[in-house]
This record gives sequence, C-alpha cells and structure tokens, in this order.
Amino acid sequence: MGRTSNFSFTYLLFLLAIFATSAEARKSFACDPKNPATKTLPFCRTNLRTEDRVRDLIGRLTLQEKVKLLVNNAAAVPRLGIVEYEWWSEALHGVSNLGPGTKFGGDFPGATSFPQVITTAASFNASLWEEIGKVVSDEARAMYNGGMGGLTYWSPNVNIFRDPRWGRGQETPGEDPMVAGEYAARYVRGLQGTDGGDRLKVAACCKHYTAYDLDNWSGVDRFHFNAKVSKQDIEDTFDIPFRSCVMEGKVASVMCSYNQVNGIPTCADPKLLRGTVRGAWRLNGYIVSDCDSVGVFYDNQHYTSTPEAAAADAIKAGLDLDCGPFLGVHTEKAIQGGLLKEAEIDNALFNTITVQMRLGMFDGEPSDHPYGNLGPKDVCTGPHQELALEAARQGIVLLKNHGPALPLSSRRHRPIAVIGPNSDVTLTMIGNYAGVACGYTTPLQGIRKYTRAIHQPGCADVACNDEAMFGGAVEAARQAEATIMVMGLDQSIEAEFRDRAGLLLPGRQQELISKVAAASKGPVVLVLMSGGPIDVSFAENDPKIGAILWAGYPGQAGGAAIADVLFGSHNPGGKLPMTWYPQEYLNNLPMTTMDMRSNPSRNYPGRTYRFYKGPVVYPFGHGMSYTSFAHAVSADAPTVVSVPVDGRHHHLYNDTAFSGGAVRVTHARCKGLSLSVGVDVKNTGSRDGSHTLLVFASPPGGGWAPHKQLVAFEKVKVAAGGRERVAVRIHVCKFLSVVDGAGIRRIPMGVHALHIGGVKHAVSLQAHILGVIKS
Repeated sequence: MGRTSNFSFTYLLFLLAIFATSAEARKSFACDPKNPATKTLPFCRTNLRTEDRVRDLIGRLTLQEKVKLLVNNAAAVPRLGIVEYEWWSEALHGVSNLGPGTKFGGDFPGATSFPQVITTAASFNASLWEEIGKVVSDEARAMYNGGMGGLTYWSPNVNIFRDPRWGRGQETPGEDPMVAGEYAARYVRGLQGTDGGDRLKVAACCKHYTAYDLDNWSGVDRFHFNAKVSKQDIEDTFDIPFRSCVMEGKVASVMCSYNQVNGIPTCADPKLLRGTVRGAWRLNGYIVSDCDSVGVFYDNQHYTSTPEAAAADAIKAGLDLDCGPFLGVHTEKAIQGGLLKEAEIDNALFNTITVQMRLGMFDGEPSDHPYGNLGPKDVCTGPHQELALEAARQGIVLLKNHGPALPLSSRRHRPIAVIGPNSDVTLTMIGNYAGVACGYTTPLQGIRKYTRAIHQPGCADVACNDEAMFGGAVEAARQAEATIMVMGLDQSIEAEFRDRAGLLLPGRQQELISKVAAASKGPVVLVLMSGGPIDVSFAENDPKIGAILWAGYPGQAGGAAIADVLFGSHNPGGKLPMTWYPQEYLNNLPMTTMDMRSNPSRNYPGRTYRFYKGPVVYPFGHGMSYTSFAHAVSADAPTVVSVPVDGRHHHLYNDTAFSGGAVRVTHARCKGLSLSVGVDVKNTGSRDGSHTLLVFASPPGGGWAPHKQLVAFEKVKVAAGGRERVAVRIHVCKFLSVVDGAGIRRIPMGVHALHIGGVKHAVSLQAHILGVIKS
C-alpha cells in the first residue's frame, strides 16, 4: 500500500511538472497554427522562399506598424498574429541578463558563466572558442523556449585592444587583428550553428563598428569622441575582425558604435554601413545601433539640425534597427517631411525580419523547431560547467616562475597563506556583461581543496586605500609554508565607461605585496586578476616573488582553475593576447590618438607589438609552462613561393618601399595561394603539456609595414619527451600582405622571415606574371 501511494504521488508530481513546463513554455511569436486568420497567409508558409515570405509580410504592414518595428522593443502587430519582441540580449561569455531580452528566475536561476573573453583568448584555442559558443547558444535557446530569453544576442565584442587603459579591453580577444578575427568567426559559428542552410540557432552580432576603444578618459567620452583614423589603420587593424566576422563567421548582425570616425557618426556613415559592411563584405543580416547611438549623434554630437534628419541619415546610411526609441519617435515625420521614403523603411525591415525568419520565429509552434527540445535540463549541465573550468585553465598565463617556485606541493606546503582582496571573490571572476552564474569556486575555496589555508585579505577591496589589514597578512605569511597573493583589479577600476588612468596596481597593493613577500618564509606566488595589463615590474624584479600568474577574469570556476595550475594538476599553456607595458609607456600617449604606427619625430611610441618596439613588462604572446618545448621547421618547408600576377597589371607592382616591389592583392590570383610549413614541436621537459605555437612574419623593408605580425597559431598537446608535427598553413594574400599609406593591401615581394619560437625560416615571394589571353 505504501509503495503504491508513493508511486501515485510521484506520478502526479511528474504530470504536474509536465503541465507546468508546457504552461510556461513560450507561445508562438507568429503564425500560430491554432490561429485560422494567419496560418494560411504567405508569410506563414514555410514551403515558400524566405525572401517571398518577408516581402509578403512587409506588404501587409501599415507605415505606423513598420515604424514600431524599427526599435529594439518591437511592438506587436495583433491583427497579423505577431507578438512583441525584445531584440536586445547579451551573451559575451555566457547568457547575460544585462539586456532586457533575457532574465533569470524560476526554472532558469542561472547560466554557465565562462571566463571573460580576454582570458579565453589567452588559450589561443580556436576550437575551444567555438565550443563555448555552442554551449552558450544551447543555453540561450533553452531559455528562449522557456520564455526567459531572446534569440538575438549582441555579442561578441571584437574591437581591437588598442590602448592598455581601455576599460572594455577585457571584453575583447586582445590587440592582434588576426586573433580577434579568428575569435570572431569561431565564436559566431558556435553561437549561430553550423548545421547547414540558412537556419540560425541564435543570431550573433559583432560590435562595435568601428575604431571604438575609448569610453571615458581625461574628460573625453565615447558619446563625443571623433576617432581620427587613417585609411591604413582602418584597413590593416580596426576593420579586420569585423571583416572576418561577416565574411568567415557569416554573422547575422553588426552593431555600429557611438563614436564618430573622421567626423561622421558610424551609425550615419553610408560608406561604412552600406559601402563596406553590406556592400564589400556582403552582410546577410541586419545592422543595429549601439544603444541610443542615433539619439547620441543628434543630442550630443549635434550632427544634424533636426531629429527627423538624424533618423533619415541613419536609415539611409544602412541602419536597420535602433537600440533605443529614437527611430520609433521620429521616422514617420521624416517620411512626411520628404527626408525619407517608405521604401527605405521596407529595406531595413527586410533585413531584420529575414533574420527572424531564419531563426524560425515565423514557423509556428516553437517546440516543433530544430532546437525546440532544449529546456532547463540543458542549462548549467555538468559538461557545460566542466567546459567553463577547462576554459579557465587554458586561459591562465604563467608570467614568471623563478626556481621554479611552481607547482606547489599540497603535502610540503601546508599551511598556505592566501592573501589579497581578490582571494575570495565571486562576481569579480566573471567580469562585465555577465549573467548569474551556476555557482562559484573562489580562489580560496580552490586552494583549500588541495591544502590547509590561512586566509587574510590584506585590503578591504582592490582600491586598497589603507594598511589597516596589512598586519594580519604579514603575520599569516610568516606562519605559512608558502604564500599566495591574489591581487589585481575589478569592475570598480576598469569597466564600460571607466577607462584607467594608469597601469600600476591600485592604491597600496604594491606595498602590501612587497611587505608580505619580504615576511614570507616559503615560496611566494602572485596571482593577478585583471582585464587589462598591469605594470608589475617590481614583482618581476623581486627575487622573493618566485612566480606570477595572470588569470584575467576566469569565470565561475576560476578559483578551481587557479588552484589546479598552482598545484600542478594542470600545466599552464596560456599566452598573453596583449602587450604588458611599463607605466612610462603612457608618458606621451593620449588615448585619443588613434595612430597605430610610431612617429619618432613626435616621440610617439606606436601601439601594440606590431608597431611598438620599446621596453615592455611582458610581450604579446608571453607565457611559460612547467615543461619546455623546442621547435624545428621541416626540411621540406618551401623557401620560394610564386605569386601569380595578372599580366594586365604587371607594370603596377613596383613600389619604392620594397626592394623587390609589392603586388596589390586585387591584382594577384589569391585563390588557393598558401604556404604550408611543417613544424616539429618537441617536449623537452618531464611533464605533458599543451603548447601554443605562434608563427610571426616580418615583411621585407618598408617603413609603414608592421615590425612583425602573427600569421598563424595552433594549440598542440605533446607528451613529455614526445614530438608532434604541426602543419601550419599561411594564406599568402591574407597574412603575408601589408597595407600601404593609401589603405591599399599589397604583398611585398622578397624575403619574408617566419619566426616560430626561437627558430627563423626565410621564404622568398616572387611575382609570376601571367599572360593576357586576348579574345
């Protein structure tokens, strides 16, 4: 009797759970099969071509209805069975509730929070980036199905980390355009799905186009900033990630930025939006403004004399959707005043509604969609959280290991003093544009899984304004067999609309570190959390500090990952995706100066490893391991590569900047033109390890060319004493080309030096003039 009653009660709960789930599941956005008034309309018929369905729908809308669909909180069209939709959701490194389109609660209390992008970029593992995107989109679709999220995610941020003070540098893949471009393409593919066809799992968005990398510095903010950028820098730095995102990642959206570029707001510039994004790159999707950007260029930048002119300029330039109310308020009057044609509104709606069609939003019952089975069971799963942990492990960079001080021993180093304002944090680890994590493992908790710890924060927070708590920290270091200090920054120091003033640790952190190190009787390890680089020259030069780790903002499992590296369960393999400069680098470097190249006559140092040759704390690509690796280029690596040039242009390829001339990329036969080099990577140490193989190229001559630029990277696992062959493929036109002062991409003829670790390999590019076939 008891067993029967228990079974009946359990079964009743099961039925109630099913009912509750189905009751809370999302209703059809449009084309509800139960609605006889709309189910037979052409825009609801899935057997028709998408473009025909979209045109049918637009043709049924009134002007007033159309205008209400130009904003992020798009209105319902009840007479056509279409409900309201919120376009703004975020998924920078996990589903976020920053945008109004997504919320947590009920069956969805949280979502997997991966490391901040700058940390994940340090893994230099492109397959990891795509896998994270797949997990995030699984959870996003699940939340959409449950009525808690949208399907349009305004991520990733692929701006170049041009200046080390930028508060949002943490959101980006770093300073290298090639890395940022590869990250953009891979993360977008993960988000949007690669199942074939035009269907979208979710719609990603690459932002902020273009030359946006200043938020609020020295009285200049992003709402008023005019970025003066050369054609050369636009072509060979700022546009590269966006081009890759659109052309290789096939992203469904691009967001224009707040700032002006050369005097024109990006969201009102037809050359940028219609000419480049939709024209040259052939965006298959929509262009959206950063939030209130149209209002900003009218109200703050005073770019137009009337709000109607601002609305008209934006739409004519190629803007399809306004994050904000501006277009919804002023577009109809712009049409009535003759500034805009209704057909131009139709073009904008064609782009946005097409994306909604590709997402399946006009295909009726959501549970019948390809991803309609995803639900609460698919969020915060064990494998998803394990991937967040693995991403954090792979993103941690070992900056210094003298002795070596690491890895620590859980048996010999007991107890360990754990010190610092970031030693027991949770929210700090997930950075900005984050959601609600599934759970957290702080550094202190991670370390305590290995050994006994004495905890002293040393400072109340990262501002570290006084020494009131120094005494306890120093005493803990005296007692312990080893000391770990977890220091650095958080969102109070670097964030959106908060650029840094300098590169030193805040407040009295440096003083605390030095005092604790001096008192410690065992090994001292400094762990840094930050998005941007920090000048820790003092710690690099302090013999008492044996090791330094950079963990970025390592996500929900960051503390476990840090501990795994500290105690040797994971052999670090991350590399810095940005240069770490000394504080003196900033002496003659306004954030507002956009020039990438150095100018000795102005004492201007240049930016990023590609153009700056001065002293650094740690260079781009720096990162150590608990083992060691040696490289050798295969004997069959080519030393000469022929570049086919169309015979009609042979007289144009000479260029005085290069001894052997330079061929315009548009004049070369680029299809299939690549250089393949085999690289043997040998693990010469006693531990298994993952190695990041970075391949740089230095072009011949040319004052305007980069000193060197990354042309390939690969992640390879090598067992202790083992050897692995890595096939490196370098697309000649894409990666061995440079951009001249007029913004024209050219391939320098002559000897290019490939740098692979300590090995150098020379490749000579030689023009091969093809004959002209006359008809």
